[in-house]
Amino acid sequence: MRGFRNGSSIAALLTALAAVFAAFAVATATATAAGTSANKHSKKLKRAPKPNAKANFTSRGGINQAYAEDTSPGIKLLLVNKAKRIVKKGKSDRFGSKMFYGLKPGRGYRVFSVKGKAVSASKKFAVLKAGKNPPNSFYANKSLHKGLNYVTMRDGTELAMTVRLPSGKDIDDGPFPTLVEYSGYQTAAPHNAFISFLSGTPDDLAPATSTAVGSIVAPLLDFASVSVQMRGSGCSGGAFDLFGLPVTYDGYDAVETVGNQDWVQGNKVGMGGISFSGITQLFTAGTQPPHLAAIAPMSVTDDAYLSSVYPGGIFNDGFQLDWLQERNEDARPAPEGGQAWAKELTTNGDPLGSPPNVPDQHCIKNQVHLQARDGVKQTLDRPFRNNVFKDRSPGTWYSRIKVPVFLLGQFQDEQTSAHFAESLSKLKKNKNVWITLQNGVHADSLGPNSITRWVEFLNLFVADRIPQVPGLLLAQSGALYQGLAKAAAAPVEQSRFASYPESDVAKARDEFKKDPRIRVLMENGTGVPGHPGGIGASWEMGFKSWPVRQAKATPYYFGKKGALTRKKARSSSKASYKADPKARPVSTLTGDHAGGEAWLAQPPYNWQPIAKRKGVGFTSAALTKDTVIAGSSSVDLWLKSSAKDTDLQATLTEVRPDGQETYVQSGWLRASHRKLDRKASTKSDPFPTHFKKDAARLPKRKYSRIRIPVFAAAHAFRAGSKLRITVSAVGGDRAIWHFATLDKGKTKNTILLGGRKPSRIVLPVLAGADAQGTPLPAPTALRGEPSRAYEKASNGG
Repeated sequence: MRGFRNGSSIAALLTALAAVFAAFAVATATATAAGTSANKHSKKLKRAPKPNAKANFTSRGGINQAYAEDTSPGIKLLLVNKAKRIVKKGKSDRFGSKMFYGLKPGRGYRVFSVKGKAVSASKKFAVLKAGKNPPNSFYANKSLHKGLNYVTMRDGTELAMTVRLPSGKDIDDGPFPTLVEYSGYQTAAPHNAFISFLSGTPDDLAPATSTAVGSIVAPLLDFASVSVQMRGSGCSGGAFDLFGLPVTYDGYDAVETVGNQDWVQGNKVGMGGISFSGITQLFTAGTQPPHLAAIAPMSVTDDAYLSSVYPGGIFNDGFQLDWLQERNEDARPAPEGGQAWAKELTTNGDPLGSPPNVPDQHCIKNQVHLQARDGVKQTLDRPFRNNVFKDRSPGTWYSRIKVPVFLLGQFQDEQTSAHFAESLSKLKKNKNVWITLQNGVHADSLGPNSITRWVEFLNLFVADRIPQVPGLLLAQSGALYQGLAKAAAAPVEQSRFASYPESDVAKARDEFKKDPRIRVLMENGTGVPGHPGGIGASWEMGFKSWPVRQAKATPYYFGKKGALTRKKARSSSKASYKADPKARPVSTLTGDHAGGEAWLAQPPYNWQPIAKRKGVGFTSAALTKDTVIAGSSSVDLWLKSSAKDTDLQATLTEVRPDGQETYVQSGWLRASHRKLDRKASTKSDPFPTHFKKDAARLPKRKYSRIRIPVFAAAHAFRAGSKLRITVSAVGGDRAIWHFATLDKGKTKNTILLGGRKPSRIVLPVLAGADAQGTPLPAPTALRGEPSRAYEKASNGG
């Protein structure tokens, strides 16, 4: 995280946006387990003992779970159903708490504590059902004031929520157009992050920069915002359970609570945020809160298994593991662990509080976080896809979203990846959806080519007013992006609707709706002449849907001596390599600051060529015309291996006329995961099931057909350039991903070429499309796409 160079009041909004970019978030979107199966039939369960003592603890039901608090530490606890049968049992932690997961919704549950012959029983409670939401009166009775609030969710858990208003305003100055930002990062910390940024003085009681969209940007755009702290983190109560159903429906409860405030304009709220707080929007909107107006998620994911956790069924033990470990640390009870603001409030209190410097009793009480679920363990315990991942995947909720959506994402996102594009079609029934896609990195969602339309969307669909991009942002945007990423940037433009009178809001909204549903910004990094890697695209394409209907599945066949041709060879041949993950560096960026370096105009990439006999390459002849792709690709191999299983990586590149080679996209697959979901798969987009029941070892001395999904991309291969595909062990082509691979450098993999079993790549080629007369970018210009000197692989391609 970078500090500010001076304390001047340079556009508050600009500084705020810089803070957003400085977040090394994700986001990712990691899936953890959801607990055990539903209750067994009561007749098969042991009868509970008869209570003989009065209970002095609290127990409540949540969504598919129940909890007990304030019991004696280490005491035996029984969860008993209405038939007086023991459903679950366990011991309370040192805080006297215990969670019971995987329960069937219903009434009549109780928790018994057992100490010797003394058996005490709690009051009866109900285990809640997902989607059965409280009446509006539950939310209408809650009142939020400016600053830090504690709000009770449907299951009794308290969440910390901080109300932030435009500068100089108080609640009585409302109503305000309002945004909610919901995150597991440090978001509800009550101090003014902007003051901390300007002074250059760190403040443990200020929100993390990764949540600055809500904590700083929204108020500076004249929105009120409410920063909602995810359960089990910070000063919120409950047990952290990443993207579990209680977390998802907390989003519903938060939106409904905020929407019922009389200081909220029209009693409708929007949601905003990047990465973690972008992903939560998708879950929340899928629950369909009545008071939600629109969402604007940035840099998100869609699949809790495939996106960045187990790409191709191979665990990402680089960025993803680090991120999970950070979430575990954030979920520890304060003050010995947890987030900085929780540590401060539980020990010293808030010097700006009322009264000042008094430990926050709500925050202290809410530190019963020992029942948090270990995201690392639960992820590693589930190397195959199963039903646990379903509700924890944002893509599951896409089709349920009814409100307007403005979504932005990058194909080479070094954190969350391009897999989110696989679920965009699930939004097809929602007419008010606008999606911006581009090459680039995690932070580029707020780049100059998209920020103006983001401001327009929030103003038209949440604030119900004519959009205005603040003048200081227009004047100082270059300085902002230079300070952010040491990169020049295209200028930020004023809204096309800025001159409209306020009476023409409906007209402006109707005109906005005419924008292409899919906007693809091409060659981000070339938008500032003379500054390769500058933030901004030089041209764009618009489409009505994703996948793009104009994209034709176009095969290119692997051939002898590394050839790549439109026609397959009649006779069969083969190419072999050793699967050695140590033959190259595990990633193209290394070190403690690798993630941040990915955002620079010229990252210090170390992208090494395929090592001798450690991979194969197939390269086409020089293209006679531009070839533009948009969508996912498929590398279809006929492969034989000396091992029972092997991990495969396929990488698509452009070999340029100047001898440089530019990265485009990659795909991965563990060979034993090769069975496809036939209904979901297409010619250019295979979808392996990744179910344990479908896993199969490779047969001895026989070739198997294996289709490697290559993540979506949009790229213009220029006339004179060559297409190239390489196949190797995993690793070496991504900025900060590492892989827990099976291969140790001894496995020999052999690929069939031509004949009756031809291997190939199938690309989504846009018929008749070209680069619109734009020149070939400089070798290191494209953001998120490193270049290297082209070297032939051992097989000649």
